[in-house]
Amino acid sequence: MSVADLSRIDTWLFDLDNTLYPLESGIGVDISERITTYVERLTGLPRDEARTLQKHYLDQHGLTLKGLMLNHGVDPDEYHAMFADLSLEALARDHDLIAAIARLPGRRLIFTNADAGHARRVMDHLGLADLFSEVFHIESAGFIPKPDPESFQRLIAAHGVNPATTAFFEDRALNLEPAAQLGMTTVLVGLSAEANTDPFVDYRTMGLTAFLAEARVKETA
Repeated sequence: MSVADLSRIDTWLFDLDNTLYPLESGIGVDISERITTYVERLTGLPRDEARTLQKHYLDQHGLTLKGLMLNHGVDPDEYHAMFADLSLEALARDHDLIAAIARLPGRRLIFTNADAGHARRVMDHLGLADLFSEVFHIESAGFIPKPDPESFQRLIAAHGVNPATTAFFEDRALNLEPAAQLGMTTVLVGLSAEANTDPFVDYRTMGLTAFLAEARVKETA
């Protein structure tokens, strides 16, 4: 793959979970299992049916929590509390990634469907907190998750983002489609990225660190 030309980019927009750390860390499995247990207790459904409902809400709304709020009146603070003691020991601090992000000129923002507390814990653990000026989390979006176009519009309004000079990095292709429609440069990250054929994906990479380190970026004075 040729080196990505990102020399016109001055706003760097990153998803958090499974993007700034690899899916294979296993943290996502722990998160998913906790959500299944929550849905199981909330609804009284057998575990397999609770997991099916969980995935249905995820597919329908982009976030299981959104379906639980709309259909079961779930309080988001109560929901997010179950992740407060989530172990992050499987996440290793990647100093090469830190250096690769630090070289990016302009603003760096997080755009995540996670809550503020989880985002801060993960960023602190990974040593990334000081590299990003803002975190646009699910509370910031008024609980309208990606890939809903309204979530993107709220991000743009809140932070004065110019899509034409913004690159968005994500591990879920469906979250890149509205970004592409707005004119953002889209980068799909993860082990399955290279097999993706969606026309709205501009770049694909299995490894974020090498991609960022090698990308052509705007020269700074």
